[in-house]
Amino acid sequence: QVQLVESGGGLVQPGGSLRLSCAASGSISSRYAMAWYRQAPGKERELVAYISSGGTTTYAESVKGRFTISRDNNKNTVYLQMNSLKPDDTAVYYCTARLTSQYWGQGTQVTVSS
Repeated sequence: QVQLVESGGGLVQPGGSLRLSCAASGSISSRYAMAWYRQAPGKERELVAYISSGGTTTYAESVKGRFTISRDNNKNTVYLQMNSLKPDDTAVYYCTARLTSQYWGQGTQVTVSS
């Protein structure tokens, strides 16, 4: 069983930065692909950033150049560095881990507002 715990969310002004962390416990390994999703009120959950077990990354068009996903396999942690935040980035952000099954964290709220 895999447990994922996100942290680092909060309230930030437009143009500001946040770094989200996702700590994994249980039978997690570097073989897992990791990703961040987000869901804004009244909208579908969407993929924000993905990192493969080998370190290959992909991003949603809306966050390219502003967000960076990374992983530290020694710490079983994945990060999402978010810069130049916009009000449209306001959402609950979820961390996922996937190998044969997909696991989800409980989410962390990010609010971008002046």
